Amino acid sequence: MSTKVCVNTTPTRYVEEIAVGRHRSLADEPSEAGGTDAGPGPYDLLLSALGTCTCITVRMYAERKHWPLEAVRVTLTHAKVHADDCVACETEVRLLDQIEMEISLTGDLSSDQRQRLLAMADKCPVHRTLTSQVRIKTQAV
Repeated sequence: MSTKVCVNTTPTRYVEEIAVGRHRSLADEPSEAGGTDAGPGPYDLLLSALGTCTCITVRMYAERKHWPLEAVRVTLTHAKVHADDCVACETEVRLLDQIEMEISLTGDLSSDQRQRLLAMADKCPVHRTLTSQVRIKTQAV
């Protein structure tokens, strides 16, 4: 299933209108970056996509297993880190994008259930996309 997302400029500097089907929202840069902070920034939206997909994936898995999961909370941050500080990274790039994700699971879950739900979090489709090789084809229309 492929959804078309359309982003259009608005008269306000850096404020962009996002259209996804019948849904509309705004994105912007924070004021310290020259924007008006009228909406989340591009990396905020990226983290939102990952967090949303993670929550949904964990909830779906728990529902299929009939586990007593009551709530999921995902907190994410993004930073640029020096590649030298990343022991497990094999790259020539000097700065890497690093996303840190904390997951809180509420419910009367066993230790094994919690571990399996955390493992499922890394299997959400957006996580898999972000950790795979991605090609972006840009063309003028």
